[in-house]
Amino acid sequence: MSNPVMLEVKGLTTKYITRFREDVYAVDHVSLKVEEGKSLGIAGESGCGKSTLALSLMGYYFPPLHYTSGEIIIDGRNISRMDPDDIRRDILGTEISYIPQSAMNALNPTQKIISFIEDVVQAHEPSRTKKDIHDLARKSFEVLGLPAEVLQKYPVELSGGMKQRTVIATSVILSPKVLIADEPSSALDVTSQKMVIKMLKNLLEHGFTKSMIFITHELPLLYNVTDDIMVMYAGQIVEKGTAQEAVFDPLHPYSKGLMGSIIVPEYGLRDVELTAIPGVPPNLKNPPAGCRFAERCKYVRAECEANPVPLHDVGGGRAYRCILSERELRDFYTREAHMREAHQNAG
Repeated sequence: MSNPVMLEVKGLTTKYITRFREDVYAVDHVSLKVEEGKSLGIAGESGCGKSTLALSLMGYYFPPLHYTSGEIIIDGRNISRMDPDDIRRDILGTEISYIPQSAMNALNPTQKIISFIEDVVQAHEPSRTKKDIHDLARKSFEVLGLPAEVLQKYPVELSGGMKQRTVIATSVILSPKVLIADEPSSALDVTSQKMVIKMLKNLLEHGFTKSMIFITHELPLLYNVTDDIMVMYAGQIVEKGTAQEAVFDPLHPYSKGLMGSIIVPEYGLRDVELTAIPGVPPNLKNPPAGCRFAERCKYVRAECEANPVPLHDVGGGRAYRCILSERELRDFYTREAHMREAHQNAG
């Protein structure tokens, strides 16, 4: 029996309207589902729409980002067309919470951490007393492995990693049902990254949030953090699968290329020769009529560029966006692997 669905998104489309009145469709008909106790990773190169999707999922829009269509359902409640003031008061922080890129800069440099937390909590629950908030903060920090004395410090007194972990702890202080973490470890050293990743795992284990979405351009990182992975390209989802499938057995040519262009420490992939993906993503002011990866794909056919390519469901929650069958793609990949092996043996 499946777990309750904490977040369900159906055909979400959002766009940026530039000062020249041009529409940029950064999120194009995205659908996803995250169950209670589960985590979903979203991967893709810079500019693919990951961070815009993160902002769009909260249902709170401000220029230049605009809602176009689709539904966002949190624990059975549709927030897609709610009044922005209601979303800010009743949804953000309590139903869904967001850790932005460079989250450590979200702290007020003139406030102690506990004062910042007081403001966050009282904005949603004004009846809470300061003593109640202090007790809640100390307990939360203790469970998440943060020393209680951090609460009495100013942001300038904390390291970058500690500030990041403090923001994460604050983002779940009201136990949101969905937590969105956008590149939470990208600006940190390796040691701090490891501590942040461990902390994010603990959030689910200790019930600080019921589900999580983790966004990064580092696909292998998601393998160690999330249950499932979606790969984005030019505003669209091009592949869905388990973390194991997405990292070790990608189907879409872009996912395959993404895995081949980065260093992967996992056994079985660490010795694979790195290869770059040629070309650049399309301009989303005027996206291609057909496959958005066609210009960079070495398997491209004439029909790829003619019509939109739907997601093909291959069962078990797995899907990919390509006109080639799963068998055709696997045959291509197998032949290429044999050719690389033969070339290495010859060398």
